Amino acid sequence: MDVIIRRVFSSLLIFSFLLFQSQGEASGSVFFIDSPTHQYFRSPSTNYDVKSQSMLAPEVGAAVSVLLGFAPPPTLSTTGSFKLNEILMPNPFDRPHAVFMLEVTGIDETQLLVDPENSFLSNALSSKITLGSDKADILLPGEDEVSVISLDEAVANFTDKEIRDFASWLGGSYASDAVEPLKGELTIPLAKDVNFNLRISKTVDRKFLASLLSLVHNVKRAIQMHKDFSQGTQRHAELLMGCFHGIKTLQEQYGPLGVTQKGLGLLIATLSKIFDSLQTEYKGQIVGVIFCSGPSAPESEMMLNTLFTSPASPRWLAEEEGSPSALVPEVILVRRTVAWLTGIILLIATLLGIYFLLNMPLTRDTLLYSNVKLD
Repeated sequence: MDVIIRRVFSSLLIFSFLLFQSQGEASGSVFFIDSPTHQYFRSPSTNYDVKSQSMLAPEVGAAVSVLLGFAPPPTLSTTGSFKLNEILMPNPFDRPHAVFMLEVTGIDETQLLVDPENSFLSNALSSKITLGSDKADILLPGEDEVSVISLDEAVANFTDKEIRDFASWLGGSYASDAVEPLKGELTIPLAKDVNFNLRISKTVDRKFLASLLSLVHNVKRAIQMHKDFSQGTQRHAELLMGCFHGIKTLQEQYGPLGVTQKGLGLLIATLSKIFDSLQTEYKGQIVGVIFCSGPSAPESEMMLNTLFTSPASPRWLAEEEGSPSALVPEVILVRRTVAWLTGIILLIATLLGIYFLLNMPLTRDTLLYSNVKLD
C-alpha cells in the first residue's frame, strides 16, 4: 500500500513540475526576411543551424537594433552575440536602417507555414524563441535618430469600396449587398486552388477583415511618412512595428483548423503583398521580422517594446556652489587681473593692426594685388 501511495505521489509531483514548466516557459518563433535585392542576413552555415538554436526575446530585440544601424545593448551575452554574428552580415556599415516587424499572436511556426512551397517565408531564417514572463526591449538612441511607426492604429469604419479595393489588390472579388452595406461576401483565392470566403455580416469575419484592412492602411501611412522623411537632409532609421490579433480571433471562434488555416493563408498573402510594396518604396533597403508568439504566450501586450535611451548630458567645467575656492578673495583678484590684462593686450593688438593696415601702400596688399608684379 505504501509503495502505491509513493508512486502516485511521485507521479503527481512530476506532472505538477511539467505543468509548471509548460506554463512558465512559453515558446514562439521568429522569421528574418531578407531583401530580395540586397543581402542583410547570412545564409545558414554548415556549422551552425539557426533553426536548431533557440533565441531569447532580448536577442531578437538586439538584432533589430543592429539592423537599424545602432549598437547592440551592452547587456547582450556572449552567446547572444554569437547568434547575432551567425544571423547578420558582418559589415557594420551596410545595414538597411529600416525594419518591418510584426508580431502575430496565438500561432507557432508550423501554423504560419501553411504552404511552405509558395510562402514568401520559406526562404526566411527562422528560429525558436523562449519567451519569459518579462517583456524584452529594443534599445534605441533617441527620437531624433529613429522614427518608430506604429501599425496598430485601428480603422473604425470601412466601406464597401475599401473592401472591393482590398479584394482586387489580392486578386479576389467582393459581392456587396444591394440593400444594406457591409453585408456582402469577400472571396480571396489562396494557394492550391482554394478560395477563402468571408461573410462581412458575421461579427468574427468582420473583425478579422478589419484587422487586415487596418494593417494595410497603417503600412500605406508608413510609406507616406517615409516619403516625407526622404525629402529631408538627414536620414532617419525607421521601425515599422505592430501586433496582429486577427488569427487569434478566428481561432477562438472556429478552432485551429478549417477557417483559421484559410485565414492564415490570407494573412500570408497580405504580408507578401505588403512586403513587396515596402521593397519598392524603400528601394530594397528594408527587412522583415515576423515574430510569432505561441498559443501559451501572454495576451496583454507585445513581447517586444521600444525603449529610448536618453543621451548622456554634457559635462560643463563649472565649480560647484559652496566650493572653498569660490570664496577666497585672492582667487577672485587673480582672475580679474588676468582677464583685464588679456583684454588690454587684445585691444592694443587690434589698434596696431588697424593702424598698419590703413597706412600700408595699396600695391603692397598681397590679398588685393596677389597677381601684380612688384618692382
